[in-house]
Amino acid sequence: MYSIVWPGSYARTNWQSPVAPAKPLDEFALIARYFRPLAGGGEGALDLTDDAALLDVPAGRRLVVTADALVAGVHFFAEDAPDLIARKMLRVNLSDLAAMAAVPLGYVMTCAFPKDIGQTWLAGFAAGLARDQVEFGITLLGGDTTATPGRSPSR
Repeated sequence: MYSIVWPGSYARTNWQSPVAPAKPLDEFALIARYFRPLAGGGEGALDLTDDAALLDVPAGRRLVVTADALVAGVHFFAEDAPDLIARKMLRVNLSDLAAMAAVPLGYVMTCAFPKDIGQTWLAGFAAGLARDQVEFGITLLGGDTTATPGRSPSR
């Protein structure tokens, strides 16, 4: 589980497509296009129609929950590729689970993106998540996606 935050004053240089920007996606369209496929149809993910997930914990087991936030300009650099940012965020939380000898079940993410973030950037971010989902045998369970207020990112 993880969070990503883009402060409104953070000048990002590579999240826009070099072509003319398409109309920004609203939250539900963004989720449907980039993140719902990452839920893998898991019943507890509720098709990402809610901010929460339903998890059944087998008898005799305990659920370990972790949530490390990563902040643009603090935990990663402006020139970092979006797929690598996604993978870093997932892996720092998987590391927390490994430190407790927990087996990952899935992840919840909370993201605050600039409202005019490029679709090319989002596609790369989702591709990074998809790659690590396969590697670690997990899927997206839920979370929240919102737009940040403030200045738009620089090209």
